[in-house]
Amino acid sequence: MSLPLPKPVGVEVEGDLLCLGVHRDPTITDYRSQVADRLAAQLPEGCELLSVSIAGAKASFQPRAATYILTVREECVDERLRTKIAELLASESLILQRRIDGRGNIRDVDVRPFVKSAELADRDIVIECVVTSAGSIRVEEIVKLLGLDATELAAPIRRTKVQWQ
Repeated sequence: MSLPLPKPVGVEVEGDLLCLGVHRDPTITDYRSQVADRLAAQLPEGCELLSVSIAGAKASFQPRAATYILTVREECVDERLRTKIAELLASESLILQRRIDGRGNIRDVDVRPFVKSAELADRDIVIECVVTSAGSIRVEEIVKLLGLDATELAAPIRRTKVQWQ
């Protein structure tokens, strides 16, 4: 069992992908339905199974992009926020210090290549992030680059879409 793109702590996720390795029983004719029924019965409250697909044993699911929505308090939608979003998009590089291990070692990381788009729609900041084998930008890094803190958010951050390879 694996989650190809685990959700960050404190982030709500819509349409997450769960990959399961199962042993096929040749006596079962509708395998997809059997797996769906058994899995749905085990899900915690608040989780809904949307679909089940059967993939080959060597199938690989790699995320290419993820969209996050940060809803800010009405009083925080101001020129400062619009300017931060514009600066983020206009920057050629965005160097952040990232902790790389449990011993506190850090390194500089340019996260700009991982920000595909950012826009303010009413009170929602919609950020599309690129995901590569080299990594991606972290949600807390997006919040930091926008100059926001938890008190300025009106709702939990949501990951609403993932594009898969």
